[in-house]
Amino acid sequence: MTNYILKRSNRKTLGLYIRSGRLEVRAPAKCPQSEIDRFVISKQKWILDKLAISQEQISHKTAFVLGYGSEIYFCGTLYPIAAKTGTQAGFDGKYFYMPSDLNHMQIKDVCIKIYRRLAKIHITNVVVAFAQQMGVAPSSVKTNSAKTRWGSCSSKKNLNFSWRLIMAGNDVIEYVVVHELAHLLQMNHSAKFWAIVESVLPDYRRRQARLKELQKRLATENWD
Repeated sequence: MTNYILKRSNRKTLGLYIRSGRLEVRAPAKCPQSEIDRFVISKQKWILDKLAISQEQISHKTAFVLGYGSEIYFCGTLYPIAAKTGTQAGFDGKYFYMPSDLNHMQIKDVCIKIYRRLAKIHITNVVVAFAQQMGVAPSSVKTNSAKTRWGSCSSKKNLNFSWRLIMAGNDVIEYVVVHELAHLLQMNHSAKFWAIVESVLPDYRRRQARLKELQKRLATENWD
């Protein structure tokens, strides 16, 4: 049986999660150990398959290195990282440019800073366009460092988007933006909510699938 980390809580059911290449079992506070072990044994194939995928992702992340000449995504298109004389760094529509004397970690840090600037401008512009179309008005639009949550909408109508979203194609960015704007009208994921999304983006399911593709790719890249 696969070794696992056990976490008990007030939950009612047993659950399996893969975290950083390790199996985590979440169980009700009073669930017998024997029942937990039987559950884990019954799910061995699923566990081994998921652990293999997780280990492969970790291996790719460890090997993820950016250098001059590497290509990274902006709005779904690959652009090269280029050295440029001087101390300035940015994106000029053809290259992610930066000083020529940076090491691999510094190059990644600079890329993230550029991404943050681009995300703030580009995603805000998309929000403004679709907010007008949908007849809604968010209180604010901000970007953050969320790794697994592409966007969020608070009860105070504040929208937050992960800067990582700027790597996606515009169709995906639009989907995430419309999804969060729709929460200004329906703060749930009810049928009414999805009807709003579909009324703006009839092909939203295709865009959802593209977003999942991006999620899988980023799982193999180390942007921490």
